[in-house]
Amino acid sequence: MKLALATPMQVEGSAKSPIGWIDFCKTHSADCDVKAARPVRAPLTEARLKELDAINRKVNAAIAPMTDQELYGVEEKWTYPVDKGDCEDYVLLKRRMLMDAGWPRQALLITVVRDLKGDGHAVLTVVTDRGDYTLDNQADDVKPWFETGYTYIKRQSQIDPNVWVLLGDGIGPVGVATAP
Repeated sequence: MKLALATPMQVEGSAKSPIGWIDFCKTHSADCDVKAARPVRAPLTEARLKELDAINRKVNAAIAPMTDQELYGVEEKWTYPVDKGDCEDYVLLKRRMLMDAGWPRQALLITVVRDLKGDGHAVLTVVTDRGDYTLDNQADDVKPWFETGYTYIKRQSQIDPNVWVLLGDGIGPVGVATAP
């Protein structure tokens, strides 16, 4: 894996928080009751990129994909997975592991996208001084966001994880990731 310069995503405006995040905050208040913080672009070195890659691969290997309907009998439930979970659960665990490893919360943003099939999906965006990177349970490789092929819809704000922002490319309401 090579350290590359990636373009940051463009924020277009405010968005509604996903209901899954709102419900998650009711049961995991320590993850949500945080003070507003200044935006941070985490320094990205070869070693830190390897750390992102290792955590992405570790979680992807440890958690078996399973829908919330299959696991809990409900359409949407965000929680920390034990051995099974859906995309948001992978994201939450990766985010927690990275924060435990010293990554700043403001640089670890839960992001809602449309995947290659057009389905709703969640990934973890890592905001760095070398651009925005994506950790994804559908791919073991950590990639610059624009190399995923996904349509980016919204993500947490860097200032407050309970505030969500729309993403775009300056043309429309969503950004379509395409390799340059």
